[in-house]
Amino acid sequence: MGILKIDKWNHTCKLETSAKPHRNIGWVSSNWSGYSITGKKGTFKRVSAKWNVPFLRPSQGASYSSAWIGIDGYGNNSLIQTGTGHDFIDGKAYYYAWWEILPASVTLIPLPVQPGDRMHATIIKRSGSIWLICLRNSTRNWTFRTSQRYTGPQTSAEWIVEAPQVNGELAQMARLSPVIFSCCRANGRSPRLISVDGGIMIQDLKITSIPSNPNRAGDRFVVKSDHS
Repeated sequence: MGILKIDKWNHTCKLETSAKPHRNIGWVSSNWSGYSITGKKGTFKRVSAKWNVPFLRPSQGASYSSAWIGIDGYGNNSLIQTGTGHDFIDGKAYYYAWWEILPASVTLIPLPVQPGDRMHATIIKRSGSIWLICLRNSTRNWTFRTSQRYTGPQTSAEWIVEAPQVNGELAQMARLSPVIFSCCRANGRSPRLISVDGGIMIQDLKITSIPSNPNRAGDRFVVKSDHS
């Protein structure tokens, strides 16, 4: 995969504190869109969700995106996460799976991912500082698991579509079909998301990615790019 040569990082939330929230959305960021909930230190020990791998639309120049679940990264500099990547580079679309624990960069999962695939991700604290990262592609019938050491504060959990950093700079957000997050769970239960838990992505003074209001159960929403 050509993506292997790229120094790609997902990152903590870069809040745009000077921007006004949109509608009932609670926060604005230059790299995240989706939902995040917060708590005191040690609150979040498990996060999970299902989502569909979006379709990429051609863009002028290279563009990048990730869909993921994670713990931490909102209001702190730690983050454990896993998800899918969808990048458009030199006229070609790339789809792949990955996991990451900051400050390390993305580790690719060498298993097939295609647009429309149904993903199911779970991150669980096992014992002490050992965590299990599990990503399943239900469409292609594979499951990836890895146990890793993580010592973050566990003060936030999130379900995010991101414009990552590439070669040290914030990337142009890819043009995506809508990403549907469902069965969102925090500590094994519905996070009961409400609209003010959500955030939009703004790049160059333009909304590039925005989540819908959550469903009544507070565990499902859709993220749309400005081209969706």
